[in-house]
Amino acid sequence: MKNHLSDRINSMSTSATLAMAAKARELKNEGKDIIGLSLGEPDFNIPDFIKEAAKEAIDQNYSSYSPVDGYADLKQAIANKFKRDNGLTYGLNQIVVSTGAKQSLANIAMVMLNDGDEVILPAPYWVSYSDIVKLAQGVPVEVPTSIDTDFKMTPEQLEKSITPKTKMMWFSSPCNPSGSVYNKEELEGLAKVLRKHPNIFVVSDEIYEHINFRGGHVSIANIEGMYDRTITVNGVSKAFAMTGWRIGYIGGPEWIAKACTKFQGQITSGANSIAQRATIAALNAPISSIKFMIDEFHKRRDLVLELLGEIKGFNLNVPEGAFYVFPDISSFFGKTLNGTLINNASDFALYLLEKANVATVTGEAFGNDNCIRISYAASEKELREAMARIKAVL
Repeated sequence: MKNHLSDRINSMSTSATLAMAAKARELKNEGKDIIGLSLGEPDFNIPDFIKEAAKEAIDQNYSSYSPVDGYADLKQAIANKFKRDNGLTYGLNQIVVSTGAKQSLANIAMVMLNDGDEVILPAPYWVSYSDIVKLAQGVPVEVPTSIDTDFKMTPEQLEKSITPKTKMMWFSSPCNPSGSVYNKEELEGLAKVLRKHPNIFVVSDEIYEHINFRGGHVSIANIEGMYDRTITVNGVSKAFAMTGWRIGYIGGPEWIAKACTKFQGQITSGANSIAQRATIAALNAPISSIKFMIDEFHKRRDLVLELLGEIKGFNLNVPEGAFYVFPDISSFFGKTLNGTLINNASDFALYLLEKANVATVTGEAFGNDNCIRISYAASEKELREAMARIKAVL
C-alpha cells in the first residue's frame, strides 16, 4: 500500500533516536535488561514549583484554546528570559510559542523555504534538521566537521559552502549530538562571513543553553549584524526536564514570527494551555533552581569520559555542554567482534544493543558516519554498568 502514500512521506526518514528507543523498548518487553542511552531526555523529575503551577492552572480552569502564538504573559516571561539570559530584546510580537521546539523549527522551515533553497547544516547536526528542511522542499547542505575541531564548523568551511541558492544556516550550541559549544570568538568568525551575504538567515537552536559546563552561553543574535536575520529557538524540555510538556518558542524578526503564527494557526493552533502556564513558572525562576541538574550532568560527563577512556578504540574529545558524548569509533570498522563484522557506525550501535544490551544511536543519523551518540542522561549506576558492558563485548 506504500504506493498510495505521498512522495513526501515515502522519502522521509524515521527519527533514528526514536527508532532506537522503540527497539530498546521492544527488547525490554521481551525480558532483556536494556540500558537506554539513546534518548535525549533528562532523567530528573520536574521541579515541584513547576508542578504546582500546573495544578494551579487546572484549578483556575485554563482549559480553553489559547492564542495561537501563546498566552501574552507567557510571551512576556519568554521576553524577560531572553533579556536576562541572552541579552536579547524581543517584543511580544516577535515571539511564538509552539508545541515543542521541533514544531518551532518546522514552522520556520515551512514559512522560509521554497523549492531548491539550500540550508547549511554543520555536521553533526540534530537528527531532524535534514528531514524538516526536505519536507519544506529545501536542500540540506552538510558541512562535515571532525572530532579534531570539536565538531565545530570554521568560517572557511562556511564560506566554501555558500552558493547563490543558500537561504539559511541551522545549528545548535550547545550541540546535539556532539555537546560542542561555540564561544563568542567562534560565532564572530561565522558572523563575519555571513555579513558578506546579507540574504542568508540563521536558525540558532539554543535548547541546551543552560546545560553548559564552560559557562557564558553566547547567542549569535547578539553578534554585530546578526539580530535582524537570526531566529533564536528554545524551549523548556532539557533544562527543566519538561520533555513531555511540549513547549518550545522562538524569538526573531516580527515578519517571521507573524508568518509562523499564520502557519501554526492552520496546523495545531495554540500549545497546551496547562503546559504554557507551568512554563511561566519555569522561566520566571532563577537559574539556580535547576543548577543541581547541571552539576549532576557535569559529573556524569566526566565519569563517562573516564570509563570510555579505558576502552581501546574510542577516540574522545571533551564536550562542553548538553548531555552527550560523541566518540569516533571508526577504528572498529572492518573488524569482526565476536563473529559480527563491523562495517559502519550503524553496525556498531546495533552490536552494542544486541551483545551488550546498551542502546546508543548511530552517528550516521546526525550526518557523521564515524561516531555514535551516547546520552548520559541516566543514573551513575546505569552509566557504570553500561560502560562495563560495552568494555566487556569489545
